[in-house]
Amino acid sequence: MPRKNYIYNPKPFFNPPKNDKKRSAFICYAMKKASEIDVSRSKLNDTLLPIDPKTGNVLTRFRQLNKHRACAMKAIVLAMLYYFNINSKLVEASIEKLADECGLSTLSDSGNKSITRASRLISEFLEPMGFVKCKKIQSKSISNYTPKKIFLTPMFFMLCNIPQSKINIYLSNKIKLSKKKKERGIFISFSDTKIISQLDEKTARNKILNALINYYTAGELTKIGPKGLKKKIDIEYSNLCNLYKKKS
Repeated sequence: MPRKNYIYNPKPFFNPPKNDKKRSAFICYAMKKASEIDVSRSKLNDTLLPIDPKTGNVLTRFRQLNKHRACAMKAIVLAMLYYFNINSKLVEASIEKLADECGLSTLSDSGNKSITRASRLISEFLEPMGFVKCKKIQSKSISNYTPKKIFLTPMFFMLCNIPQSKINIYLSNKIKLSKKKKERGIFISFSDTKIISQLDEKTARNKILNALINYYTAGELTKIGPKGLKKKIDIEYSNLCNLYKKKS
C-alpha cells in the first residue's frame, strides 16, 4: 500500500447516534466551543510536559501530533464531550463506541475490528498530556484491548477553551434546581408516574426505588436506611395506585 494511503479514513468526524436523548445545555455549549477552535493546534500541546501515567515521570521520547492524529483528536474530543457526565467527570462511552462513532475503527479482511487509532490517541497522547485520566476496567473480554473508564480533567476544558467558571455555574444551577425539587417534594415527574402506573407491582416498586436513589444524596440515603427507604416506596406506590384508581 502506498505510504500516502496508509491511514483509513483520513478525515474522521464525530457522528452522534440518531434518536439519542437531548444533551444538556452545558454539553451543547461545550461542544460548540470545542468545534469553534482547532484543539490540535492548542498552545497546550506544545507547552505541557507529557507524563507517563504509570510512573509519573516526564516522557523524554514522545510522539507529537501528525496530521492524521490531529484529525482524530478533533473528532474524539467532541465525542468525549457528548458523552461527558459533569457530575462524575466520566465519559459514559467505551473507547470502542468513541472509535465507531468517529470513524476511527476498522475491519480487517477477516472481519476483526481494530480500534487502535483511537486507543493509541488516548493512551499515547491525551492521557500523558493530562487531558484525560484512564482507569482500567476488570473484564473477561477476549478482545485485544483493555477496556477503560475515561475521565476528563480541568486541562481538557482548557484545551477546548471552556472556562471553569462556566462549569461551576452549571453545577451551581443544578444544585439549586435539585433543592427546589426537594422543597416541593417532587422526585417523579407526571409523565413518569403515568408510565409506572401501567407496570406490574414489582417493576413499579423498582422504578420508584431508582427514582428515590437518584433524588437523594448518598448521605441522605444512609440516614434514611433500608427500612425508611422501604416505607417511602410503600407510601409512593400506595399514592400512585390511589391516584389512578380515582382517575379510572
